[in-house]
Amino acid sequence: MMNLSCCIAGVHFKNPVIMASGTFGFGREYNGIYDISQLGGFVGKGLTLHPRAGNDGERIIETSSGMMNSIGLANPGMDAFLAKESPFWQTLDTVRIVNLGGGSLQEYTAGAAQIEAHEERLRRSTGGRGSIDMIELNISCPNVKEGGMAFGINTEAARSVISSVREATRLPLIVKLSPGAENLVEMAQMCEQEGADAISLINTISAMRINIRERRSVFKHGYAGLSGPAIKPIALRMVHQTAHAVRIPVIGMGGIMSTDDMIEFIMAGAAAVQIGTANFVNHQAGPELIRGLSEWMTREGVYTLDEIRGIV
Repeated sequence: MMNLSCCIAGVHFKNPVIMASGTFGFGREYNGIYDISQLGGFVGKGLTLHPRAGNDGERIIETSSGMMNSIGLANPGMDAFLAKESPFWQTLDTVRIVNLGGGSLQEYTAGAAQIEAHEERLRRSTGGRGSIDMIELNISCPNVKEGGMAFGINTEAARSVISSVREATRLPLIVKLSPGAENLVEMAQMCEQEGADAISLINTISAMRINIRERRSVFKHGYAGLSGPAIKPIALRMVHQTAHAVRIPVIGMGGIMSTDDMIEFIMAGAAAVQIGTANFVNHQAGPELIRGLSEWMTREGVYTLDEIRGIV
């Protein structure tokens, strides 16, 4: 029998297919299409301490090889999530990951502390069954108190957030890195030094589209995040560099649309992968990728992912 499972920071994943933040909501809608418990895991949409309405104007457009989005972290806020979505997450037999964003060091830390307190109460009242298995720390959000600079660009700015959040929670901590980091390998190594349990990359790439009739950017804020097949070669290179520079697991993402794409990332060193834009193209992407991986392993005589992980 083929073994598709993997382990990241002591958390067991039945397979390496994880749905990426911002492409899967909080799981309810997709659970009406297929049983999402068959997934290795999923990451909820970006969550902040307080509710956010998100950006005005165009939010999503197609490109010739992917899509661009300017959502602006629209979300209901921590209180609403814990009250309305946590009970649903508690019923799921898959790894459940909160994507935590913020506009300041204080927001990140308070959000992590609130999640930690909620999970402690829940696990005490249920005899150990919580609703959140891991936190994915999104450090690509604007640091409002630092003049709009992204935490994820500068290593020392990121260090303060990771260190503070690490102190605020005992949950396994994944740090999601920006492809715009000044030195991606240095950033990843710092994450490991500050107690991150895993790294995920890459986030979307800053891009632009111009409306030539109206002579302006399509997006109100000028730029937007590019995802999909167009960024896959860049993402693959960055995952390969990072996976060979740190000892903690790396979760790869960026333009994965097929079984072959997924296997490339694992061969580059990824412990698991996240699927994003593919969910908008094919609502059955998750089950199909899991099935495709199993079939490929059977054909190739590969019994565990460890046999191919990081071989390139």
